[in-house]
Parts: sequence; structure tokens; C-alpha cells
Amino acid sequence: MKDQHTKIRGYRELSQSEIDLMNKIKNKAAELGELVSELQSADGLDQRAIAIGKTELQTGTMWLVRGVAQPESF
Repeated sequence: MKDQHTKIRGYRELSQSEIDLMNKIKNKAAELGELVSELQSADGLDQRAIAIGKTELQTGTMWLVRGVAQPESF
């Protein structure tokens, strides 16, 4: 749907540079996701630590995107 962000409370119009930054973050996150998958399939590694690292990477990525998007607070 075109301009769907305008229909969701708290969303705003992003500049092209903000869009580019968010895409850069998401591309790096995908790269790290591939590495995490590789680590998860490797024998002899501490899978609990890898799972925690994966969660922390997801959390960090979310906060980086939020830092660019700057949605409204509650």
C-alpha cells in the first residue's frame, strides 16, 4: 500500500539519507545473521553464548534503526 506509514500513528516521512542509513543497518544485520547461522551449525561451539549473541545483535539492530527512524514516544 502506498504511503502506508502515514496511516500508522507515530510514523513519519523519512528523508532519503535516513532511508539509506536504515537499509545500510539492515544489510549489515543480514550479513551478521549469515555469520550467526554459520556459528550455529558449527560443532563444538557454545551454542548458548551464540544464541545470546544473536539476541543481542537483534536488539542492537532494532535500536540502531529506531535511532534513525525516531518514532514518536508513547
